[in-house]
Amino acid sequence: MKNRRTFVPAWSDEPPAPGSYRSIFKWGAPDRFKHPDQRLYEMLKERLNLTDHDFAEKGPMGNEPVLLHNPPSLEGQHRQGLEAIVGKENLFTDDYSRLKYASGKTAEEAISLRQGIPGRTPDLVIHPRDRYDVERIVSYCNEHAIAVYVYGGGSSVNLGLMPVRGGVTLVMNTHMNRVLSFSETNQTITVEPGMMGPDYERILNNAPELLHAKRRYTGGHFPQSFEFSSVGGWIVTLGSGQESSYYGDMYQIVLSQEYVTPVGSFKTLDFPATATGPKVNDMMKGSEGAFGVLVGATLRVFRYMPETRRRFAFVFPSWQSAVEASREISQGEFGMPSVFRISDPEETDAVMKLYGVEGTVLDRIMGLRGFKTGERCLMLGAANGEKNFALNIRKQVRRICRSRGAIYLTGLPVKSWESGRYTDPYMREDLNDFGIIIDTLETPVTWEKLFTLHEQVRSFIKTRPHTVCLTHASHFYPQGTNLYFIFMARFSDPDEYKRFQEGIIDVIQKNGGSLSHHHGVGKMMAPWMEAHLGKTQMDVLRALKRHFDPNTIMNPGGTLSLDLAEGEANAVNRDT
Repeated sequence: MKNRRTFVPAWSDEPPAPGSYRSIFKWGAPDRFKHPDQRLYEMLKERLNLTDHDFAEKGPMGNEPVLLHNPPSLEGQHRQGLEAIVGKENLFTDDYSRLKYASGKTAEEAISLRQGIPGRTPDLVIHPRDRYDVERIVSYCNEHAIAVYVYGGGSSVNLGLMPVRGGVTLVMNTHMNRVLSFSETNQTITVEPGMMGPDYERILNNAPELLHAKRRYTGGHFPQSFEFSSVGGWIVTLGSGQESSYYGDMYQIVLSQEYVTPVGSFKTLDFPATATGPKVNDMMKGSEGAFGVLVGATLRVFRYMPETRRRFAFVFPSWQSAVEASREISQGEFGMPSVFRISDPEETDAVMKLYGVEGTVLDRIMGLRGFKTGERCLMLGAANGEKNFALNIRKQVRRICRSRGAIYLTGLPVKSWESGRYTDPYMREDLNDFGIIIDTLETPVTWEKLFTLHEQVRSFIKTRPHTVCLTHASHFYPQGTNLYFIFMARFSDPDEYKRFQEGIIDVIQKNGGSLSHHHGVGKMMAPWMEAHLGKTQMDVLRALKRHFDPNTIMNPGGTLSLDLAEGEANAVNRDT
């Protein structure tokens, strides 16, 4: 008897039609795809209680051309006034441009756009050519009370780009993507905010040829959105890359910034340290366009030494042993790995399936050693820096992990992870086509509260039947780490999804987590800001908002909860 033919869903391989909704919400390059392999497909069916029949017919695809029913409301004189600043070729009012540059990459936005339901849009889309254009635009908009929003790479996952009050959106990556200066002596580079991640890294890696340097350098910042996010976006959302445990996050990497605000322009100083009172430079990091427009930044750079990279992977018998080993490594004071992450049991089991480990000799050996499915936990890591420094980190990590009963898996699992760390998000559209939502929430947490927060968030997610929750810890510090929750489930009602997401945020907040570790706040997390920080701290941030933006034109409508009237903080308007 012949074997039954394996069913493979009709994953999409066609680039989205130009001008379509799908071309806006699709992740990454229009002609790049990554489909779930058969192991992942079978796992999803098992965990989500689905059959091949559930993958026989697709839901809304968003292939229709973008059509808005709200024409620009700005008076013609304002369009003419702004066109005089940037030129006709840099100002757009067509439906597609207005929606594209108003949209980020939240699941909420993707669900709506699939159904042909556009969200809020600006009246005009402007591509400034330089800081002088930005100064004139902000001055004009401030004089005429026109809202100003800023678009970097478009990878926002917190509704940060939503132009709640119309106005204009400034697209920074078209023209403002240049290197302004480079100092090999200081080991710094100054760039415009619209420079995209791959260009930034390429220039630094090729510094001898492109910057007349003696050495090659790296920016050290590699978020999963690296290929489609901008340097400015990293800074204004306080982003962290996947190697931040060694290189630091944007708060640590940025030395100085230049801003255009409604009350004037300024540039902070690039001293490595200074005791001249509270630093305005620090106040502007993470300001998400609510105080002004970032037009330049000076960042630390690091020596590029890929040949010294030392990878390692371990499997632990339990989540507790993996966490305790990670805490000991983080507090060991022998240097930090760059890549450093541990997966909880559910994520570890999924990874073992996806990497083809399950059922192999290695899997049986782990079983014989008492490493049980549903309990064992994976650690992935890599050490960078000077050769002996990187070797010592790996040596110390191995010593600590073995003392906690871990099995060394060599560095091969890390190479497998590296090969997919930027491409995995491409699978989102395939799953969404069949009504499966995959989304993430992340939170920093201290070591003392880690186990409780992890347990409570997972318990809440698991109250919804047939829901996957994969969790890992990444971005490590002596005082704690970041828990990253990936959840997958089938949702037929967008409002049900929003309520579920809000419930997770509530549980994080109530169990000692922050609202965000590296995704920023935007308008999504705004309802929780005052409860999280307290009224006194929020009053300080609102005072800064009033100073820099007295007419409330900069990213208005709930960003960071800075311009919400009393009583609105718990009811941010996210309706379209």
